[in-house]
Amino acid sequence: MRHEPAATLLYRPVNQQELDLIAASGWLEFPPRLPEQPIFYPVLNEEYAAQIARDWNVPYYGVGYVLRFAVDADYAASFPVQNVGNREHEELWVPAEELAEFNRHILGQIEVVAVFEAE
Repeated sequence: MRHEPAATLLYRPVNQQELDLIAASGWLEFPPRLPEQPIFYPVLNEEYAAQIARDWNVPYYGVGYVLRFAVDADYAASFPVQNVGNREHEELWVPAEELAEFNRHILGQIEVVAVFEAE
């Protein structure tokens, strides 16, 4: 009998361009970071991801998406939780050069759980 690893649910606010790249991967991985983006930062709760998508991505890009995905819990635990503001503002900081390895630890597919658009 095959043992399934324990999963940690994570969330990621993205714009249309990033969403299109994720869709092109078959909803299996996040695209490489741009040179000016040294960190990939998935967040630990949907409310925080929605706040970023709504308050940052919509004004800047016109649309923001919230993605949910599962990562092997033991692997996710190798990245310390970073608090960047209020109690719910928690994220993992994955160095850009480790993103390909991070993608290999995603369990199942990445899914869209919320969409925010400009009025």
